[in-house]
Amino acid sequence: MHYVVADIHNNYERFTKLLKKIDFSKGDKLYILGDIFDRSDYNPQPLEVYYEILKLKDSCKVLAGNHDYLLADYILAYYNTPEKKRKKIPEYRYNTFEILSNRLPVADMLRLAANIYNWSFEEEIEVGKHIFLLAHAMTTKPGVICDKSVYMYGDENFYKKGTEGYISVCGHYNPSGNLIWKNDIENVYLIDCGAGYKSGRLGCLRLEDFKEFYVE
Repeated sequence: MHYVVADIHNNYERFTKLLKKIDFSKGDKLYILGDIFDRSDYNPQPLEVYYEILKLKDSCKVLAGNHDYLLADYILAYYNTPEKKRKKIPEYRYNTFEILSNRLPVADMLRLAANIYNWSFEEEIEVGKHIFLLAHAMTTKPGVICDKSVYMYGDENFYKKGTEGYISVCGHYNPSGNLIWKNDIENVYLIDCGAGYKSGRLGCLRLEDFKEFYVE
């Protein structure tokens, strides 16, 4: 089975509960559409989330989100600045960097940033009779070269019409709050259900039958 989730936002508890709920196994494939990190200010566990993803190995494909890139950019800026001058760098606006840097050596922090930069922005997969495009915030026709910000921040006009010939599944934004949203022509699904907030949920879409899964 093929499952898609997005915007975990440091929420290890919801992520592991979701894996149990869908009974995820090595024969399945999980696509995580970015924003693994940041946002959550209650019991944030970015390292546990990251290690859980690494444990899934080839059963998991991660795409880049804007928060992941914000973190990677900050890691490089911080550690490429001489130690005496780091006090002049503004604090990272979320708690992720502080948590990670207190638990990981510099080499592992830099390796994490390098891994984020290696995550793709868009993925095309065929499941059954449907061809899907996956991205954090917006998809484009394969072969069309776009700046990374397009995939990570999107465009509200995209949600109405999608990408012709494909079913797009994205995170980042959701007009319906904590339920998976789809547009009127059912070629765009938005699955960010607010897991970065205490009142939100983590949503997941199974591509074979479009079944929705949620954990509080």
